[in-house]
Amino acid sequence: MPGRKPTSRPREVQLLVGTRKGGFVFRSDLRRKNWKVEGPFFPSWEVNHFMRNPYSGRLFAALNSAWWGSNLQVSSNQGKKWQKSTAGLGFAESRGLKLNRIWNIAPDRESRPDTLWCGVDPGALFRSDDGGKSWFEIRPLTEHATRKNWQPGAGGLTVHTIVLDPQNSQRIFVGISAAGCFRSDDNGQTWQPLNKGVRADFLPNKFPEVGQCLHRMVMDPKLPEVLYQQNHCGQYRSDDAGATWKDISRGLPSRFGFPIAGHPHESGTIYVIPEISAEARYVPEAAFTVWRSRNGGRTWQKLTRGLPQKHDYVHVFRHSMTTEGVSADGEAGVYVGTASGEIFFSRDSGDRWELLHAHLPAVISLDVAVI
Repeated sequence: MPGRKPTSRPREVQLLVGTRKGGFVFRSDLRRKNWKVEGPFFPSWEVNHFMRNPYSGRLFAALNSAWWGSNLQVSSNQGKKWQKSTAGLGFAESRGLKLNRIWNIAPDRESRPDTLWCGVDPGALFRSDDGGKSWFEIRPLTEHATRKNWQPGAGGLTVHTIVLDPQNSQRIFVGISAAGCFRSDDNGQTWQPLNKGVRADFLPNKFPEVGQCLHRMVMDPKLPEVLYQQNHCGQYRSDDAGATWKDISRGLPSRFGFPIAGHPHESGTIYVIPEISAEARYVPEAAFTVWRSRNGGRTWQKLTRGLPQKHDYVHVFRHSMTTEGVSADGEAGVYVGTASGEIFFSRDSGDRWELLHAHLPAVISLDVAVI
């Protein structure tokens, strides 16, 4: 996530946790040895994404319920009071579309502190230019010529990933399940699908223009033309802003998985958590392992120290891994939440892991802020 350059020395790390039964905020000083927890906020709701806007300091919570539908909530006082942020976040009846689920909220760049983006099911993107007070649909994406070939994944037809180029104010990428990677070079007015080299093993044509099930995508912290994705059918790297993709799954125990995260400032360093398959959604050999590459996916290293290695049938959702760069020594803080309600974290770029908290509801998303 893009963030404003601090004007004073940061003092606190906040980990915002979205779960099946509400949202939680974990707070610590920069040593990250002792954590205080606040919440749950919205305990009767699934919190699909819980984040802090780095420019306004406001908290945003994407709420979803099988009974009450979806809405977006915002707080200006660290969660003490909340109000809806849903004006315009929906479809007219004449469109024949229904807002099924809010997936992701992404703040724009520092040059546009009042602009936010919101990805939803069914395969649509919304934007706010007033800090979330009102929203409008980016219809060129919803009405893309290839939409007839988009298909819902197990979680629906979702715009779940939003990536903004920090050096090009007009460029934005989105990840859609199951449609693939799309890029706009004119701030959302037009879109092109960019899936060359990415497999879709579940389709008759294994390399279609669209239809790939992209699970999560991140951008290199120093090279915005370099992107990485964890896909339903492999792990991939693009060196040309998504125009082509290279398979980087060699050396990993599985091509299937959901999350991928990047080091906050070390180019070429990424983290993935492979799972056995789409049918057996837990870690291989029931041993919880994070895999790290420090050379753009050319080679991989197992990270297991401090993680359960026996009879641990853990599953990690697509938004449940994140990183921060608060350490003065350049090491990344890495955080992983599980569907069984545990949060593990590392203060040294993944070399050693600790249990931050257990017995939460299933963790759907993690977002970290340095205040």
